[in-house]
Amino acid sequence: MLRPAGALTEARLAPIPTHPNALSPEWLTAALRAAGHAATVRAFAAEPIGTGQVGDTYRLTLSYDGPQGDSPGSLAAKFPAADPASRHTAVTLGLYAKEVGFYREIAPQIAVRSPRALVAEIADDAGDFILLFEDLSPLRGGDQIAGCTLADARTAIRAAAAIHAPSWENPAIVEQPWLHLPEAVVGQIRALYPQAQAIFRERYADLLEPEYMVVCDGLAARADRWFGRQSRTRCLVHGDFRLDNILFDIRGGTEPIAVVDWQTATIGSGLTDIGYFMGCGIGADLAGAHEDQLLGLYCAEMTARGVPLGRADIEQEYRLGALHGVSTAVFSAAFVERTARGDANFLSMARGACALAARVDSLGALVA
Repeated sequence: MLRPAGALTEARLAPIPTHPNALSPEWLTAALRAAGHAATVRAFAAEPIGTGQVGDTYRLTLSYDGPQGDSPGSLAAKFPAADPASRHTAVTLGLYAKEVGFYREIAPQIAVRSPRALVAEIADDAGDFILLFEDLSPLRGGDQIAGCTLADARTAIRAAAAIHAPSWENPAIVEQPWLHLPEAVVGQIRALYPQAQAIFRERYADLLEPEYMVVCDGLAARADRWFGRQSRTRCLVHGDFRLDNILFDIRGGTEPIAVVDWQTATIGSGLTDIGYFMGCGIGADLAGAHEDQLLGLYCAEMTARGVPLGRADIEQEYRLGALHGVSTAVFSAAFVERTARGDANFLSMARGACALAARVDSLGALVA
C-alpha cells in the first residue's frame, strides 16, 4: 500500500534531485520513511516513461535490504526537462510550481483519479522540482497519435466531469492565486504568440491542410482577444486534457482511468477541457461522429454531480474550447524541444483542433 505525501510537504528532503542520477538509495529511503514506510532501499533502477516534453518521467524499480513490508516495489518520478528550451518555457509559465501545487493542495479536493504522491517538492526559484508518486502499472497509456475508441472517450469525459464538478465555483480551489496566470505572464504569451504562429507556419505549412492553417492564422490575428479572456463560470481546468495525459485500465484493469500531467492546471471554463479533448484530443472523425453523445454524457455527469448543465448551457464555451487546442499546439511547437514524435503530436493536435474549430466556427464565437 502506498501512503500519500504528508510530512514531506512541510519538512523538505534537500537537496532536490533533478534527474535519476541525482537520486540515491539513502534519499529514497528517507522519502519513504517520511511517508510512513519503514523499509530501507538497497538499490534502484530507472527507466524513462511517458511522452512529456516539459518534464521527464521515470519508473523507479526498488530493491530493499531486509523485508519490504508494505513499501512499494516501484515508483514513478518526475523531474524538470533536460532540454534547456523546454525547461525555460516551463519555468517562465510556472508549470512546475503548478503541478507540485496540484498534488499538494488540489488532488484531495476533486474526484478524479490521479497518482498518489509521496514527495512533491520544488525549489524557491520554481526551476528544480521532484514528484515521487505511485506507479499505476500495469496500464494502457493513451496515445495522442493513435487515437482511442468511443469507450475510452466516454471514460475520459466522465473523468473530466470528476475534475470540474467538485471545483465548480468552489472558493477553496478557484480562488487559489497560484492557479491563475499573472497578468504579466498572460501579456508575455500574448506578445509572443504571433512569433509562435510564424514558427509554426514555417515548420508545418507543407504538412498541415491549408484550411486548417487559415484557422491558426486567424487565431494569431485575434491573440489580443483570446489570451486573458474571462469565462462566465469557473472551475479547475486541467489545461492539457488529451490522450497522452490519460492512463486507462490502471493497476491491471482494477481501475478505469487516471489523469496525469497537471502542470497546465488553471481556473476557467470546464468546456475548455472538453473542447480541447474533442478537438485535439480524439480527432475529427471520432468527435464528429459522436459529438452529441459525448457532450450529452458530459452534461449528464455534471448534473449527477450537482452542477446542472444542458447542451444550450455549454455551446458557446465548447466552441471556444476548440481554440485552446489550436493555441496549445502552436505555442508548444514553437517553444519546447523539437522531436520527431513532437512534430507528429503537434500536427495531430492542430489538425483535430482546427477541424473542430472550423466546423463549429470557433473564431466567430471568439468575436461574438
